[in-house]
This record gives sequence, structure tokens and C-alpha cells, in this order.
Amino acid sequence: MDKSALFYKLVSFTSSVHRVTTELTKDIKADFLTQVQYKILEYIAISQPVTPSDVSECQNISMPNTSRELRKLMEKGLIEKITDTEDRRKQFICLSENGKTMMNEAFTFIESRFLHRMQNASEEDLAEIERALEILQSKVFY
Repeated sequence: MDKSALFYKLVSFTSSVHRVTTELTKDIKADFLTQVQYKILEYIAISQPVTPSDVSECQNISMPNTSRELRKLMEKGLIEKITDTEDRRKQFICLSENGKTMMNEAFTFIESRFLHRMQNASEEDLAEIERALEILQSKVFY
């Protein structure tokens, strides 16, 4: 196995993932959110509870900027901070009820775009895609 060739296939794949993600999420965010705020909400929705450090690392944003964006999202009523009962210095971030509702609506819209994209896939194709995603998630994107 040529690992260098495999690496370049990964680079090509991740580039395609970014392109398709952009297509699926185009015009999805609410007008009162910046793109950065939407991406933070999306990350929280999938990974909650998260710490501010988790958000900073995953979104590649400095801690001061992360704190500012989280404060704005809290002011908009889309997230909540929960203090760790064992270490009161540690805080977790979760979606508020309004945040959950908004992200559920966004994911429903994204899902409809995805299903449209997959409309010509056979049951066998869908099973293969599901298995490929499981392998990628466990072996590459863990």
C-alpha cells in the first residue's frame, strides 16, 4: 500500500467533504447569526456537552474570541453554561431549548438536501455508504 497516495486521496476526500458541506448548509443559518456562531452551534449540537476549550480547538478560534462568541450566543438565548459539580471552575456548554429548536430546524433542512442528493442511490449503495462512513469515523475521524 502506497501510504503517500492514500494520504493524497484523504486530502482530496476532505476537500470534497468541505465543498459538499458548504452546498448542504448554504443559506441555512439565521440572519442574526454569523457563520462562526452557526458553526459553533452546529458543533455543540453534535458534541454537547462541550467546554469552551473544546470549541476553541475544534473551530480553530482563539480562546478570547471563543469566549466572546459564546457570550453572544448566550445573550441570544441559544446556549447555556453548566458548572461542573465536582470542579466549579469548569463549565460545560449545551444548547438551550431555543438553540435545540433552531438546530433541529437547520438539520431538518440539511437532511432534505442530503436526501435529494441521494435520491438515485440504491439500497445497496446506501448500505455501502453507511459502512464507509462507519469505517472512516472509527479509523480516521475519531
